[in-house]
Amino acid sequence: MSSRIRVVVAKPGLDGHDRGAKVVARALRDAGMEVIYTGLHQTPEQIVETAIQEDADAVGLSVLSGAHMTLFRRVIELLGERDARDIVVFGGGIIPDADLPELERLGVAKVFTPGATTRSIVEWVRANVAQSVA
Repeated sequence: MSSRIRVVVAKPGLDGHDRGAKVVARALRDAGMEVIYTGLHQTPEQIVETAIQEDADAVGLSVLSGAHMTLFRRVIELLGERDARDIVVFGGGIIPDADLPELERLGVAKVFTPGATTRSIVEWVRANVAQSVA
């Protein structure tokens, strides 16, 4: 028997727009995953603490503010410091294509940019997170 995928959906930083994060959280929930939405204005430290406390399989970060390089990097660093590199980090938001290779190098597994469908996000999470949960 396999367990359900547990995903923390988070809005790091000062960005106050969370409609996209809420839509993704609901899509993942409706697809049968357990979703913990942290709300607005979370620090990377709070996000990582929540992911560890909730025994999350993945963290989905939503960044629209332009601070994605700093925020994603810090979440990845903190997961490493806490020996939680097995938690898959993915994200979305307003992120320039030019930044995608560096985010990948940092350890961000996938970035969904505007226009990504909730179906594509759900399918990606199932395919890339489920393998570590079963």
